[in-house]
Amino acid sequence: MSARTLHLSAPLPFEGQKRMLAKPFSDIVRQYPAGTVFVDLFGGSGLLSHITKYYRPESKVVYNDYDNYRQRIDNIPYTNRLLSLIRSMVATCPRHKMITGDVRQDILDLLEQEELDRRYVDYITLSSSLLFSGKYRLSLEAFKRETWYNNVRRNNYTHCPEYLAGLEIVSCDYRELFEMYKDTPGVVFLIDPPYLSTDVGTYNMTWRLSDYLDVLTILNGHNFVYFTSDKSGIVELCEWIGSHKSLGNPFARCTKREVNARLNYNAGYTDMMLFTPPGNDEL
Repeated sequence: MSARTLHLSAPLPFEGQKRMLAKPFSDIVRQYPAGTVFVDLFGGSGLLSHITKYYRPESKVVYNDYDNYRQRIDNIPYTNRLLSLIRSMVATCPRHKMITGDVRQDILDLLEQEELDRRYVDYITLSSSLLFSGKYRLSLEAFKRETWYNNVRRNNYTHCPEYLAGLEIVSCDYRELFEMYKDTPGVVFLIDPPYLSTDVGTYNMTWRLSDYLDVLTILNGHNFVYFTSDKSGIVELCEWIGSHKSLGNPFARCTKREVNARLNYNAGYTDMMLFTPPGNDEL
């Protein structure tokens, strides 16, 4: 077993990291033979790859860092510097209460200066200290539109450049990575795609139902560890499809019409109507 430090949670905030499943996942990884090749198709925070390499140091572990998490880790010292400055600015603000007035403006001025000086700003990490719990934004402009709260982390983040040590790091579409390794004997794919019915705003991708279902096409014939949640309903969907194999696509004969609707300034939806055109008697 590797002598390096084992992390059971990612060193920086990341939406969807698997810290609650870290220990069960560790048990699974240790059951595979020594030398197994592991390919983390949706690398995210790198936690799955990190745990895998810790327990299987002799194995090749491929981490698809599509969201450039490694850049955030490399810049932890700069993020800590920013947080230290912000921590002093909010010293008079009650914890977990709104940041308003001069204090908000001071923080905004600081971030704007960082942008002007072209310094790295990890807005996802700052989100966990300044925004409502679970809300993440990727840019200064997005930050400006939000209500800020004094949830500023009390301690600095630990700089851990060894977190991703030993991994083979790539950054590409998961389908491209799958094609590279699909014929590797005994390969194990780690599959943690964005969940359905969850916010994917912090990922460098768009993600629709069809994308989610496309992932299922790579499961057959390969060893894998697949992650989902009860919100997605994907397991129930697959069970239903398995019991109605002759159904096919009931909408294949249909024509589609769409109209866009808005709930408020930043939220909307699309209503769809699918119908069989008059005279289409193919039943």
